[in-house]
Amino acid sequence: MYSTLFFDLDGTLVDSGLGITRCAQYALRKMGIDVEVLDSLRPFVGPPLEDSFIDFYGMSHAEAQQAVEAYRERYFSKGIYEQTPYPGVFEFMHEVKRKGYRTAITTSKIERMAKLVINDLFPQFAPYIDYIFARDEDGQRHTKADVIRHGLSVCGITDTNEVLMIGDRKYDIIGAKECELDSCGILHGYGNVDEFEKAGATYICESYSDLIKIL
Repeated sequence: MYSTLFFDLDGTLVDSGLGITRCAQYALRKMGIDVEVLDSLRPFVGPPLEDSFIDFYGMSHAEAQQAVEAYRERYFSKGIYEQTPYPGVFEFMHEVKRKGYRTAITTSKIERMAKLVINDLFPQFAPYIDYIFARDEDGQRHTKADVIRHGLSVCGITDTNEVLMIGDRKYDIIGAKECELDSCGILHGYGNVDEFEKAGATYICESYSDLIKIL
């Protein structure tokens, strides 16, 4: 049924919550907001950073951009190393490629961050990832739907029935829906069943083994 799989990165293939929340905490402190409980920053895993600072802390666009710069300051020196691939992910990706699927990362990270993670930090992913689609530095690709549309264009895909979007937050499901893709919410990340159901996920699965069964 599907020939191409689009994967979110954070919370789907790698557990990056610790790095993301610590970087968000650092950025907020730079902006004069002290958040002691890291778990309260879990909603930062998923959406574009600017949106999180605006939506969760009422910042202006200019303030949010300052916060993003502070976030990246810590991310490139420390935060990028505070993540780990989920157990079983490489075996899962090996099976996906063995079955003949074309694969792509489709993430709300900016492109250079995503490439650092996939190409440099965890090069074990290299044999299993055909494309990396991400937000651009200029903000032309901002939402998950923007990134998905870019991926569809680069891959030359006109029949959206060929593609399954896999992610761990409602943003992945909503983006897929906007682009008329089927979607699967995976529960080992930072979303939950209620979130996926409300967003309209085609499938919800507990684990990579459940996802293989769907495929």
